[in-house]
Amino acid sequence: MEFKHVSVLFSESIKNLNINPEGIYVDGTLGGGGHASGICERLNSKGTLIGIDRDKDALRAAAANLEKYNCKKIFVQNNYSDIKNILKEQNLSSIDGALLDLGVSSFQLDNGERGFSYMKDAPLDMRMNAEDTFTAETVVNTYSEEELTRIIRQYGEERWASRISQFIIKERKKSPITTTGQLVTTIKAAIPASARRDGPHPAKRTFQAIRIEVNDELGQLERAVDAFLDVLSDQGRLCIITFHSLEDRIVKERFNQRLNPCTCPKEFPICVCGKESDVKKVLRKPILPSEQELTLNPRARSAKLRIIEKKGEMR
Repeated sequence: MEFKHVSVLFSESIKNLNINPEGIYVDGTLGGGGHASGICERLNSKGTLIGIDRDKDALRAAAANLEKYNCKKIFVQNNYSDIKNILKEQNLSSIDGALLDLGVSSFQLDNGERGFSYMKDAPLDMRMNAEDTFTAETVVNTYSEEELTRIIRQYGEERWASRISQFIIKERKKSPITTTGQLVTTIKAAIPASARRDGPHPAKRTFQAIRIEVNDELGQLERAVDAFLDVLSDQGRLCIITFHSLEDRIVKERFNQRLNPCTCPKEFPICVCGKESDVKKVLRKPILPSEQELTLNPRARSAKLRIIEKKGEMR
């Protein structure tokens, strides 16, 4: 299957990376290489792209798609949150910029066999790295009712979380839930018909929640923000594209913590902890997709791009 993914906020993110043609840049969510192609296009033969993805198929597709560019390219199968070890393995201590596009790739959603989509019947999988052993089937069939309610409510922001969990427990007592189709039917049965008439597909939020749990997406993001900021060189930039409020909240909070690291109690008239920020904001508000982009790619609707820059001397 061909690896297709429409790169969201493409020109905005590439422009805001402020690319130095001889620099080292990381695409931590490589996918098929959409955003990476914009980076490679601006690098010369002395520049380097490091492409990271958990998905072997993505790395293979990106390597083929980026072959025409003459910059140095390094492809790594790993979690982007492990950036410090990835750089250490390459004998590198810093990078000039990085991009994280946190959306699930269209390829993964459209490839029914991967179990990410509630629109196609497939095994309950949802692993971004097919070599991992922990799957959506494990979550659905082994988590307690309390655990299921917690993740569906917290990660899916689903108001019917408790009822959906009850129905999942009841259903799996008859026989294990092993396919996306079975799970969708169970979720639909749990949500009252009046609530199913409006809004998104009734299974959307629960599928999102289970996918986040399977891939530890929020934990990975939380660890990654500081790790990337630590390895940025002077005036290097980190661009992060989020797709739902949970991701955006983490990015915003981590950025703010780094922008204001002072740990003094609020009642202190002056700072005595001596902690100073090593980063600065590039824009006051996140960049949102244009109407034109939304017409071409409705999946971009909830996307937000936030950018932060490492303080330092001009490169």
